[in-house]
Amino acid sequence: MSWQPEVDEIKRRVELAKQMGGEANVARQHANGRLTVRERIERLLDEGSFHETGALAGKAAYVDGELVEFMPSNFVCGLGRINQRRVVVGGDDFTVRGGAADAAIGHKMTYSERLARELKLPLVRLVDGTGGGGSVKMLETMGRTYVPANPGWDIVVASLSEIPVVAAALGPCAGLGAVRVVNSHFSVMVKGVSQLFVAGPPVVVRGVGENVTKEELGGSAIHAHGSGCVDNEVETEDEAFAEIRRFLSYLPQNVWQIPPRIESSDDSARSEEELLSIIPRDRRMAYDVRRILDLVLDRDSFFEIGQFYGRPLVTGLARLNGYAVGVMAGDPKQGGGALDADGSEKMTRFADLCNTFHLPVVNFVDQPGFLIGTRAERMGTARYGARAMAAVYQASIPWCSIILRRVFGVAGAAHGNAQALNFRYAWPSGDWGSLPIEGGVMAAYKRDIESAPDPDARRREIEDKLNELRSPFRTAEAFGIEEIIDPRNTRRLLCNWVEMAYDLLPMQLGVKQHGYRP
Repeated sequence: MSWQPEVDEIKRRVELAKQMGGEANVARQHANGRLTVRERIERLLDEGSFHETGALAGKAAYVDGELVEFMPSNFVCGLGRINQRRVVVGGDDFTVRGGAADAAIGHKMTYSERLARELKLPLVRLVDGTGGGGSVKMLETMGRTYVPANPGWDIVVASLSEIPVVAAALGPCAGLGAVRVVNSHFSVMVKGVSQLFVAGPPVVVRGVGENVTKEELGGSAIHAHGSGCVDNEVETEDEAFAEIRRFLSYLPQNVWQIPPRIESSDDSARSEEELLSIIPRDRRMAYDVRRILDLVLDRDSFFEIGQFYGRPLVTGLARLNGYAVGVMAGDPKQGGGALDADGSEKMTRFADLCNTFHLPVVNFVDQPGFLIGTRAERMGTARYGARAMAAVYQASIPWCSIILRRVFGVAGAAHGNAQALNFRYAWPSGDWGSLPIEGGVMAAYKRDIESAPDPDARRREIEDKLNELRSPFRTAEAFGIEEIIDPRNTRRLLCNWVEMAYDLLPMQLGVKQHGYRP
């Protein structure tokens, strides 16, 4: 006697599960410009690598012991590979009750989180809907209300300090779904298709009287360009999957491993003549810092994170001679590069990311100081700036600062931990101090200038005198800066530094003392 009938039943039920919410609901998902969860998983993972867990979980109806109806759980999860490396993936099925909790089965979502953490594998969340959050329809079936709790949230929080967690908002993500997107190391949403909010328009209009669309409430213009709740914005779901794959390519599988190195065909001694003149002599003129990154880092290796948020600070991942590194850079084209509250928050999260996963950091420094004025004060720049400085000083990873131009004030001091042995190389365009001479003279010599017969002439006289002392060579004479370099040598020096940095990393593996702040 064989078990073939039961095996055939397994196959039948798996096929029923693959039908998801039925033809009509699948068609509606496509009509809304969105893929189904199974299509998403197929496009994200290496071909043929997905092994599903829990396909048989769902709501079944029986007549005389025979299965007559089956609705699968609205969450699909399992193991797969991205770029031949194992990952855990879990995705909401919006075709089944819009991903709401009343269509969920047991702790399937929690299982995926636990699976990733226990196996020490990266976790990818494909969020579409409430992400397992509640629905008032549950009250009818339960016959009661309940005190809210998030089962397994301790695992969710702990994972941030142990494994890479990536989230894609691929539809309207509300409540717990929104929080699952934000509670990650990297997040992405699709322009015009994805939205993210604490509560959707019907709740908002009833609660606070605002009559808004989903896009007005929580589209990518709000969160990728404004709030910073989501890191990157893309045009299509396939682009979202490509960004996830690329982000993970720079990271280790977990904090007990070193970030992977790839073979690089880019000459580590490459010297670019353009670097010699890319910084204008006129300090009032801006330049393209991203062009500097293109010229110094491995070609086409820079992956920017958070391009439209905290814009005075550029952050991203890149490679030097094939080694993965974190990159920060001040952008003088954005408000002169002054660090504001959003930029400080961005710096905090990025420093935490690099520190958690042992990514050495290269900081291309052009920092005039914290943003000043009433708007900056209302935004809490001082507090967020202090948090950013704490994150930098708490980081224990190798750190190298390339001082391009300005390093002023408290924000300038956050270019690296001055108490640690961090490498610093200054270009001849380096300009530093407590305050820029142009503005500092009026503060320091106010009485002298105002009492002079010709205040403007006296101010210029003082500025000319101080400018004689402004040369970075004066600082080097006192060993206030370790090296002033030919800008064309920057790549060679960094490629040499990164090899030394990676020699140190095996002694720093494991969970860091300071956890990741989402």
